[in-house]
Amino acid sequence: MRQIVLDTETTGLEPEGGHRIIEIGCVELVNRRPTKQTFHCYLNPDREIDQAAEDVHGLSTAFLAGKPRFTEIAADLLEFVRGAELIIHNAAFDLAFLDAELARLDPPGPLLRDLCRVRDTLMMARQLHPGQRQSLDALCKRYSVDASGRDLHGALLDARLLAEVYLAMTGGQVTLALDGAAEGGGPTGRVVRVQRDGLVLVVQRASPEELAAHEAALDRLDVATGGGCLWRSAAVPG
Repeated sequence: MRQIVLDTETTGLEPEGGHRIIEIGCVELVNRRPTKQTFHCYLNPDREIDQAAEDVHGLSTAFLAGKPRFTEIAADLLEFVRGAELIIHNAAFDLAFLDAELARLDPPGPLLRDLCRVRDTLMMARQLHPGQRQSLDALCKRYSVDASGRDLHGALLDARLLAEVYLAMTGGQVTLALDGAAEGGGPTGRVVRVQRDGLVLVVQRASPEELAAHEAALDRLDVATGGGCLWRSAAVPG
C-alpha cells in the first residue's frame, strides 16, 4: 500500500480570493513504513503574501521571487501522487488550493480526488478524541511526536510530523527492531530447545472488564482505519 502524506503553505486562507500555494511537501509511506522518497518545492505565487500567513510560515515574497511557478512542477507532482492514498490534515483546505492551481493549467488538470483516495487526519482525530484540540501541534504532544524544531510551519516538516502522527493514531509500528537484534546481544539465529517436562500451562482468562476494554480498542481501530480492523474478522469464536 502506497500513501503520500501531503501538506501545503499558502499566501492566505481562500483560493476563491486569488490566494496561491507557495510550498508543497510530500512524504511517501509504503506498507506503513516511511521511505526516503519525498516531493518538495517552493513556488512563486505572482502575488503578495498576507502578513498573517507570512507570520505563520515565514515565507516572504522576496524569497519566492526566483522559485518556479505551479505550472512548472504540476506534472511532477501529479506523477508523484498518482494512485496513492493521500494523508492530509484538514484535507478540504489543501485540496481546495491544489484543485484551484490545477484548474489554472492549460488545459486544466484533473481533480486530485480523481487520482487518489484521501484520508483526512483532522476528521480521524475528531472521531478518536472528541472535544479536544486537534491541531498538528496538539496531536504531536498527544502521540509523543517530537515537534521541538517546529518554530514555523513548513510543508515538508509538517508532512513528516503528520506521517509520524498518522502511524501512531492508526496503531502501527513505524519500524521493526528485528533486523539488528543480534548486534545488541539478542537472538543469534541458533535454535534452542526448551525443556517443558513437568511444566503446567496456566490459562488466564480475561475478565469482563478486560474484554470490554478490548472491544472498545477494536472500535477505535475501526474508526481510525475506516472499518479496516482485521482482528474481528480473524478472531476464532470461543
